[in-house]
Amino acid sequence: MDDPPLQKIAISGPTLASLMERFSSAPSAVDGLLYGHVTHLPPTLSDDSSSSSSSSTPTLLATVTGFLSSPSFHDSSGTVLPASLRPHQQHSSLLGWFSGRRRSPLRPSMREFSVTSSLSSLSQFSSQIQNPHSPNPPSLFPPCIFLLLASPPSEHVPSHVHTHEYRAFQFRPAAQRFEPRSLDVVNIGPAFRGHYGAFSPNSRLPPLDCALRGSPMSDGGEDERLGRMKRAAKDQRELDECARGFDVGRLGRMMGSDARSYTEGLEELYQEMLVKLVDLTSLVERSSAKVLEQESHNRKLKHKILRSAASE
Repeated sequence: MDDPPLQKIAISGPTLASLMERFSSAPSAVDGLLYGHVTHLPPTLSDDSSSSSSSSTPTLLATVTGFLSSPSFHDSSGTVLPASLRPHQQHSSLLGWFSGRRRSPLRPSMREFSVTSSLSSLSQFSSQIQNPHSPNPPSLFPPCIFLLLASPPSEHVPSHVHTHEYRAFQFRPAAQRFEPRSLDVVNIGPAFRGHYGAFSPNSRLPPLDCALRGSPMSDGGEDERLGRMKRAAKDQRELDECARGFDVGRLGRMMGSDARSYTEGLEELYQEMLVKLVDLTSLVERSSAKVLEQESHNRKLKHKILRSAASE
């Protein structure tokens, strides 16, 4: 039975940046393993029948959460050594591998074809497809993802410009071919909120005590302690006014089941703060222009006084 086709592959921005940094800092070509999870996303429905974004079938999404540089997991003929494959992260499964090479076209080579074919045939490393909305037992997904990184030939790009290109593929064992897949770089924002809908931290945050207290070990008297408490309360009021009530206690509720509504509120606060920053920037620009105008006027007065003194 052939493996299910992927609709797209996602990778976080920091993971892709770290992978590119590993590739750019290596003295030669690099190989490694990709880890993450495969998820069935529910179908998207739309009232507009002509909308191309709606889909009646669930989307199969592979999310890359980490990588491990390991050039010794296969031999020179492209055969993968199962004993060299090991788990990289907790709650992560082996999705495939990556290859980075310099001054070469962005298409898989014969060696990469052989390595991907050998890796996808190892059924013991298949990962379970996460589908929380289905009562059926989870199906398996083989490690058939291949991510290729390359830098263009030097004759097309100047040597002082560092350019890196990447392309993702899914290897289909039944047809013995690569199929290109779109690669989404996941970032924080409204467009990527679906990636964080089922997020649960691996380790809980410690409870934060936000109560205002005075230190019992204070060397000063009662008046000094009360003065410090008043200053701290004033500073807290100013911070609350800037953040419109988003104190530490309220931000802590963003980790629970109501995280979606609080995230939307925080995004609105962020947009309002950007507007305030634009207004402040305009005010600083106008003030700087007035200062320059005043300085120019002062120079003219100084030169006029000097000429008057010289003529006398």
